[in-house]
Amino acid sequence: MQFFRPSSLREALEIRAAHPEAMPIAGGTDLMVEVNFGRRRPGGFLDVSRLPELREIRREGRTVRLGAGVPYARIIRELPGQVALTQAARTVGSPQIRTRGTVGGNLGTGSPAGDALPVLAAYDARVVLASATGTRTLPWHDFLLGPKRTALAPDELIVATEWEAADGPGSFSKVGTRNAMVIAIAGLSLQLDGAARRVRVALGSVGPTILRAPEAEAFGAGVLDEAGAWSDPRARVPEDAMARFGELVAEAARPIDDVRGTAAYRRHACRVLARRALAWALDDRRAAAMEAAS
Repeated sequence: MQFFRPSSLREALEIRAAHPEAMPIAGGTDLMVEVNFGRRRPGGFLDVSRLPELREIRREGRTVRLGAGVPYARIIRELPGQVALTQAARTVGSPQIRTRGTVGGNLGTGSPAGDALPVLAAYDARVVLASATGTRTLPWHDFLLGPKRTALAPDELIVATEWEAADGPGSFSKVGTRNAMVIAIAGLSLQLDGAARRVRVALGSVGPTILRAPEAEAFGAGVLDEAGAWSDPRARVPEDAMARFGELVAEAARPIDDVRGTAAYRRHACRVLARRALAWALDDRRAAAMEAAS
């Protein structure tokens, strides 16, 4: 088995083109589990963990660019304003795994249970891919194709993800047998954007890939508008509307029964997580408005 350790992205892309059988590896927290259990036998490894181009965090205006090789521990430290993403990062494995695991690895695995992926979907993130012949950028939903299936070409590497920072609070929550070091039974990320007057909701572990809930999003945005909550964060949203929002989110799920939970339980979890996430977001907007007025 060959092992390649390039020192630059350009060199890595040249190796990738010449040796597409070499599996890219950064933290290895998912990949090496499969290798150790004999589920994968790659023809080689391409170590991208030390490429400086993949370890950058940049902000240009409202655009956030997160390098594919940035570990979760750095996300927690260096992106405190991206609350949903830092919350997801804190649930990933143990502290040791968080120093190695990366969002790029979550994207490359393409599992619907990847904790960072619902957040990227709620952010409307884009995935930046590169090959020796050029770069391209795909919306998250064009990159994630199905269970552990992505649009990554054999000669490409995931370089970064990008998104526009929203004007409002967001969160990530999941249901599992414990808070971390567990595969989610259901996961949900919600993001409010006051400037655009939009509610974005994404679900993980309840379908073949990450799912958005467009009917729930439209309903939630409309309810906040009717209640005057977009203009006045102190306005209250009726409880029956909050319940209906949860129902619509649950209807967007496409769960199955498996060893971790039943489809019925997963739908129930989505319903509860959605109501809680919207309530948290409205409370956060209310608290921020009161702090600004004091």
